Amino acid sequence: MNCEIGMVMDPIGSIKIAKDSSFAMLLAAQRRGWRLLYLTLDDISLRGPRAWGRMRELRVQDDPTDWYRFLGEEERPLDELDLILMRKDPPVDSEFLYATHILDRARFGPTGPGAMVVNAPQALRDANEKLFALEFPDCCPPSRVTRSPAELRAFLAEQGDLILKPLGGMGGHSIFRVRPGDPNLGVILETLTANGSRYCLAQRFIPEIAAGDKRILMIDGKPVPFALARIPQCGETRGNLAAGGRGEGRPLSPRDFEIAARVGPELRRRGIWFAGLGVNGYWPTGINGPSPTCIREVDTQYGMDIAGTLLDRLAQHLDER
Repeated sequence: MNCEIGMVMDPIGSIKIAKDSSFAMLLAAQRRGWRLLYLTLDDISLRGPRAWGRMRELRVQDDPTDWYRFLGEEERPLDELDLILMRKDPPVDSEFLYATHILDRARFGPTGPGAMVVNAPQALRDANEKLFALEFPDCCPPSRVTRSPAELRAFLAEQGDLILKPLGGMGGHSIFRVRPGDPNLGVILETLTANGSRYCLAQRFIPEIAAGDKRILMIDGKPVPFALARIPQCGETRGNLAAGGRGEGRPLSPRDFEIAARVGPELRRRGIWFAGLGVNGYWPTGINGPSPTCIREVDTQYGMDIAGTLLDRLAQHLDER
């Protein structure tokens, strides 16, 4: 099919193409002969009720010294595109949320359907990576979301060993492991909750993190059969690659497939076509809808084309509309 695809992402000149999943999608779209149109949040706007974009046509190549070039620029309504991929990295702050409202308008043209927006803007607003996982309490470790230091202290006394995370964090930033008697507990709670004015997530510490925090990629509610285990450095509790973790490919375990089967139908219902499940040992600890990663690492280790599989499924849906 002939397809015009808009990619809303971070500045393309600053990405690391060997690890960038958005770049993998651009390469896969180009291989299919689709027309690539590049945008950042600076380029999208509302003109009355209609979403518009300043778009630059793009060519890409898998060369770490010269990976893109622009062919031209145009301004037009976003609803004229076939497909828009919202791939702006977190944080999911107010500007990110405003952008999803603009992209919502791109789904409708003046007289009929507009562009298909992936993932669904409403889902990007509703499905916070850390809170969304808590909708599956039968799968998750004991958890608490609060901004009360007293409640966090009581939960620590109950569980004995906790991981504390900011709700809007990414890349392993500001994640702490705490135990009773920790001399820094007070300042950690003050910092994470901003003295009781900001929510954070507390979960029972899962010792299996030493073997790797797996990122399981989901396409239209179904798991890719291989995951990337993010293994912490010695002495660390964070497996995030941005925090120095090492990525190692692994086939999914029976438990991984069980979690995927539990979560997949809800992803489909919400219009989350592409997601990343964070699984630590037996437990899912997060569901990333805004900008899942690890495509390129899993592709490299297992000879896959995950982005191509995703785009083929989206193309099938476009044909069925």
